[in-house]
Amino acid sequence: MCRQKSDRKLRESCKDIVKIQRYLFTYCLLLLAHVCFAEVESGGPLPSWNDTVAKQAIVSFVEKVTKNGGDGFVTTEQRIAVFDNDGTLWAEKPAYFQLLFAMDEVKRLAPEHPEWKTEQPFAAILNDDMVTLLAQGRSGLEEIIGATHANMTGEEFNKVVASWLETARNPLTGKHYRDMYYQPMRELLGYLRANGFKTYIVSGGGADFIRVFSERLYGIPPEQVIGSRLKARYMEDNGKPQVINTDEVEFVNDKEGKPIGISQMIGRRPIFAVGNSDGDLQMLEWTTTGKGSRFGMLIHHTDAKREWAYDRRSRVGRLDKALKAAKPNGWTVVDMAKDWKVVFPKEQPAEKEHKTTENVDVQG
Repeated sequence: MCRQKSDRKLRESCKDIVKIQRYLFTYCLLLLAHVCFAEVESGGPLPSWNDTVAKQAIVSFVEKVTKNGGDGFVTTEQRIAVFDNDGTLWAEKPAYFQLLFAMDEVKRLAPEHPEWKTEQPFAAILNDDMVTLLAQGRSGLEEIIGATHANMTGEEFNKVVASWLETARNPLTGKHYRDMYYQPMRELLGYLRANGFKTYIVSGGGADFIRVFSERLYGIPPEQVIGSRLKARYMEDNGKPQVINTDEVEFVNDKEGKPIGISQMIGRRPIFAVGNSDGDLQMLEWTTTGKGSRFGMLIHHTDAKREWAYDRRSRVGRLDKALKAAKPNGWTVVDMAKDWKVVFPKEQPAEKEHKTTENVDVQG
């Protein structure tokens, strides 16, 4: 009798196991079908890119460096990709967004500084006088950055920037700045990471500023952001250790500063570099002249309808020398109007109609 009960339990257990196996098999089939359907629906990698020479060049390069045993294979620890930020990962008109943040901060802090009404460059900001502001040059910019970025801890600065990103809107498009990243570039970052690349931002903008949103917008953690920086000092406030940014510039991560910043912070020469202006020229040169498989790319702003069209005569994101260097160096030039299906992510309902105030100036 006991043996019969034992055999019955064994048979029932076997039936349960078979049911579980069938369920798992069916689930796996459905999951596989979903993945295959998604691949077909999106058209494979980089769904927001048109199937042009630019996309084909990217995919071909990635396949080459990830094919184990192939001539162009690159080990994962050497798959370093670096990206400029302004004009490459998100927009940069009518001015670099960090400058627009600093201008908003000057206006917010103005009641605490009545002397700014007559002192430049602050008076120009308070009077919305961009001509006078631009005439202040680099020294004026550094004074503005010092007044709005210094004498606070990193945590305090992060809160100020995060608050601004939640509320501020671009004066030309009406979009939140956080929504003005380029959808095709975010897909490119994800595609590279899925293929074993480590992605970095290498920007002339402030590292502390970009680190506030880099992970949220691009999936790039703060420690993989290289940018310009202020000098900092260590102090104790009532026994609590603090690191405070001063108003003195320590390093400008632009032009020849970009390869220096990469070398000092990463310690490896990248194999993949993307920029959009002459400020990225040295980074692309240094990346693509190394040994082995290399890829350089420029984002050319040619889309006056969906964004802006500008290059050689632009005050922001000037692209002249780097554009001339692209062909002889074998760099891929992305034509935004032709190569991208979309520019920005899906628009929010409350956004204003896009207003283009920049002169169209694209000279291929």
